[in-house]
Amino acid sequence: MKIGILSAGGDCPGINAAIRGVGKTALLHYGMEVVGIHNGFSGLLDRDVELFTERTLSGILGRGGTILGTSREKPFKKSADGYLSHKPQIIYQNYHELGLDALVCIGGNGTQKTAFKLAKMGLNVVGIPKTIDNDLYGTDFSFGFDTAVSVATDAIDRLHSTASSHKRVMVVEVMGHSAGWIALYAGMAGAADIILLPELGYNLDKVNDKVIERAQRGKPYSIIVLAEGLRTGAESPSDYLSHEIEEATGLETRRTVLGYIQRGGSPSPADRNLATRLGGHATELIVRGEFGRMVGQRNGHMVSVPLQEVAGRTRLVPVDDDLIRCGEKLGISFGH
Repeated sequence: MKIGILSAGGDCPGINAAIRGVGKTALLHYGMEVVGIHNGFSGLLDRDVELFTERTLSGILGRGGTILGTSREKPFKKSADGYLSHKPQIIYQNYHELGLDALVCIGGNGTQKTAFKLAKMGLNVVGIPKTIDNDLYGTDFSFGFDTAVSVATDAIDRLHSTASSHKRVMVVEVMGHSAGWIALYAGMAGAADIILLPELGYNLDKVNDKVIERAQRGKPYSIIVLAEGLRTGAESPSDYLSHEIEEATGLETRRTVLGYIQRGGSPSPADRNLATRLGGHATELIVRGEFGRMVGQRNGHMVSVPLQEVAGRTRLVPVDDDLIRCGEKLGISFGH
């Protein structure tokens, strides 16, 4: 068999480990041909590909980013006048002219949605979940998340000392557009005093009350961790909250936006292993002819789910998540 691999959407620690997991399993165990497709779906449109060898895949396990490059090309996106371009047909034609028997798509929500549409056109597609936000339906964890949480936790740890030394309130904004997984896990691991998630919303008075209550107990400093997708009505939730908290409490407040630093660099050991397992399992699906599915991890085991179930769905933090309940019992405020 001859399979193609591409990575699409934002970069993320662990993509190279997934590429290696797919490629080495296919090359060394099953004797397949493996084609690397550059720059996401753009590479399928332009036929920008390379034939992988074992040497191509050596030494990339711990590298950040993606050796294939990536793009946010959305071939099924309609034009302003509502017409669909010919890009899907071009991809369909190039897939067959390249002699591919299957296509592995590594990416997040948008990528898996595109993969589902390509599967409906008749292409043999397998998806691998990739997002630091951990918001993909069908898997308990996606690779990149553990690394992002580790980076965010380290930053929060470092801010504790300056917060207590200067008696400041520190507002830390982490990634997470719709889902607050990073904020929850990093906030708990970093001993935050207040954690604000898009799924829960918040009451500003409750936030201020917590800050004041800590000050009255001889702790005139607080660490507040929030997801970038927190709805505040302002362009920058951390900027808005830091201003409002300082105005209401009289305590000096500073904000830190971690931004893309959470997405870069070498993947954690946990993400390397998860990405490797997901990549190897994707190859197994191809061997068994189980297409139109995305691999995932549930309860520690490798599984697969139909792309139809994944496409267009977001996995949010449950309001009764055990980590939230645990945090509340520890006296952590979730803003409500």
